Amino acid sequence: MTTSADAVSSKTAQDSDAAQLASLGYTSEFKRDMSVWANFSLGFTYLSPVVAIYTMFAYGLATAGPPMIWSLVIAGVGQLLVALVFSEVVAQYPVAGGVYPWARRLWGRKYAWLTGWIYMWALFVTIASVASGAGPYIASLFGFEATVDTVILCSLGILVLATFINYLGTKALAQAAIIGFAAELTGAIVVGIWLIATERHHNLGILFDSFGAGDGTNYLWAFAAAALVGIYNYYGFEACGDVAEEVRDPGRTIPKAMRRTIYVGGAAATFVAVALALAVADIPAVISGEDPDPVSRVLEQAFGTFGSKAVLVIVLISFLSCTISLQAAAGRLAYSYARDDMIVGSRLLRKFSQSRHVPPYAVLLAGLVPGAVILLSKFSEDALTKIVSFASLGIYLGFFMVVVAAFRARLLGWRPSGKYRLGAWGMPVNIAAMLYQIVAMVTLAWPRTPEAPWYDNYIVLLSGAVVVGGGLLYMALHRTYGRSEAPYGDAIPKRDDPARERVGTA
Repeated sequence: MTTSADAVSSKTAQDSDAAQLASLGYTSEFKRDMSVWANFSLGFTYLSPVVAIYTMFAYGLATAGPPMIWSLVIAGVGQLLVALVFSEVVAQYPVAGGVYPWARRLWGRKYAWLTGWIYMWALFVTIASVASGAGPYIASLFGFEATVDTVILCSLGILVLATFINYLGTKALAQAAIIGFAAELTGAIVVGIWLIATERHHNLGILFDSFGAGDGTNYLWAFAAAALVGIYNYYGFEACGDVAEEVRDPGRTIPKAMRRTIYVGGAAATFVAVALALAVADIPAVISGEDPDPVSRVLEQAFGTFGSKAVLVIVLISFLSCTISLQAAAGRLAYSYARDDMIVGSRLLRKFSQSRHVPPYAVLLAGLVPGAVILLSKFSEDALTKIVSFASLGIYLGFFMVVVAAFRARLLGWRPSGKYRLGAWGMPVNIAAMLYQIVAMVTLAWPRTPEAPWYDNYIVLLSGAVVVGGGLLYMALHRTYGRSEAPYGDAIPKRDDPARERVGTA
């Protein structure tokens, strides 16, 4: 029962949140209907350990054998460093849109525009990758063949449903995130325990046994290729900050939610991956390509036809909730861009539904573009791996640009002033986060298929270059960022030196 004192306290907190946002130059049209747990659930379902593992487990096991699981540990530690940097930034600048407004305040308009552009395209492609990953499991659930065409149709169906739920507003988004979180975590724990108890064919020693994976010369290259499993798993925590204007006391709530997303999501992903690896009876068959779908085989052996269907339902709930969370992040980013008048179509994308408290056209954009990516995947062999690789590179590059902006701002005198601060650890953590991201991006982009056509071998690097080059060309031809009058570059303290007064004009 809500007392009058609780109501007054809630009203005071909302006024404080509105005042902080106003001091940053904005008046929000969103409703702060998202609870602490809903915010964490949004980040968790975006990170979605079940989606990451069920999508990439077969690839990782075939590429590097069971030791590929250690990539989850390495990536988890690296991304925790990034999350700590983000926590300081969002605590001071709790503005909807995530990396774009953070880069805007830490550096300037041009830099923020390019950061947001890269991140937005990576989000669109990630949405497509998650929806595409659901396709084969829908086919398994309903018992039809997972052809290219049927997978595309199933993927588009997931996308349409996710777009509809996002259009319903913040409350529907929060409820979907909590349901997805509950289903995913329960499914991960129950499935993992059952596999270990009833279907274990190996001991933990296999986590150090490659089973002959790789080309037989240098296993490190095989492990680096399989590291896509860990790299793909650990993003999504930033979604907690993308909806900063829909959460109460965001400066305190969101940093906690980001860290919890890494801790809980990472533990769940590692547990599921270990349980699956122990349950694969013939690992060499997976590595040789004789068993291309070990996950479905393990589930059917462990749970039977009916039980495996039940597990697949939970898996598909995870894919749907992950798609919903990704779309929410992409929609808020597009709206944030448009609110600052930073992109063509801003007048339409910043329109707001006062009844549902969402930007409907920004949400629609987050459905249409991924839909086009899914349709185009019909013309590419091994499309899912390529989509995942580019999506991961784009997300990491967007993250890297924010971490670099924070590093530069610290050098120029920025001292985080939000409710979450690292203090003396700020600079060392910032540097370590940059180094990790450089290694991760090189790992993602490195060409590993010399037998393939050159454009296929360099597809990730080429895709990244096309997005960055397209963004730079757009900036040169259509200088929308120059019209924006929203605040920027204010993280760096102004001094009497005239040269320093010009900081933030970029």
